[in-house]
Amino acid sequence: MVKTVVLCGEDSCCPEVRIHEDFVEIGEGDNMCRLTAEEFEILKEKIINREI
Repeated sequence: MVKTVVLCGEDSCCPEVRIHEDFVEIGEGDNMCRLTAEEFEILKEKIINREI
């Protein structure tokens, strides 16, 4: 099962996050980045800690 989260409103150019069982995809349209679950957790921590 895939869970998709859109980060902005419908009328804006905004990335979406697709959460799969063993990896996460982030991006827009054909421009998607695939992260392992571990890489996604690191990214999430850096965003929460305002490092990026």
